[in-house]
Amino acid sequence: MPGKTVIEPLTPETREFYRRVICRLNDASAPFLVGGAYALGRYTGIERHTKDFDIFVRRRDYDRIMRLIEGAGCKTTLNFPHWLGKARCGEDFVDVIFSSGNAIAAVDDEWFTHAVAGKVFGLPVRLCPAEEIIWSKAFIMERERFDGADILHLLRARAAQLDWQRLLRRFNSNWRVLFTHLLMFGYVYPAEHNAIPDWVMDELCARLQRARLEPLSDQRLCRGPVVSREQYLIDIGQWGYRDARLAPHGNMQPEEIALWTEAIKQPD
Repeated sequence: MPGKTVIEPLTPETREFYRRVICRLNDASAPFLVGGAYALGRYTGIERHTKDFDIFVRRRDYDRIMRLIEGAGCKTTLNFPHWLGKARCGEDFVDVIFSSGNAIAAVDDEWFTHAVAGKVFGLPVRLCPAEEIIWSKAFIMERERFDGADILHLLRARAAQLDWQRLLRRFNSNWRVLFTHLLMFGYVYPAEHNAIPDWVMDELCARLQRARLEPLSDQRLCRGPVVSREQYLIDIGQWGYRDARLAPHGNMQPEEIALWTEAIKQPD
């Protein structure tokens, strides 16, 4: 049931490692949020076995938090300077996340303002807000990973409590991505489609209608790389489309895209 604390069947060593990291950060009053399967479990009641532990931080707090985690016996690396670092202890690791792979869902003060109190491994933590989880997961549409089911389960459990104004603001010009998931919600849960407020669907339908009446852009832009770093490489590399992750449309630099693309060949 929603609100149930998720406790994964981890080895004692892994569990102790995660507890050690949490305690280290709590003792220092460091600002961090727990996300991933633990936050999802709090909102949906779904228990899921995962191989990692995700914490979310603001970029300005990242360096201090990594130093604190190093004090818990970890080796830390900034794997991708635009969004993620890792803290490892043997085979176990913590992902320290301050944005998203497409550089859209940056962790800012609002994540902390709307965070939810919870417990993980019996320790007090704050969990990522459901709205920001939806925002960051909505763009994950890789061949090997699609987070749509997580979003629909969150909508099923939390639609009535969501701050829909904030969610629309978060998606901003990427509103079609949110609209896609909301349409899928009505398909997956036909008896519960009215859980999405009418005004939200009306607003998005109106945006779509207005967009259809706008003159076509003369720019050969492809937003595919925003939702999949791999599956639209041919569009950018061979078919002459512009990568929407780059300015003025996106927030990434060419060197960040190159590093993120090269990592496709690398295991986590």
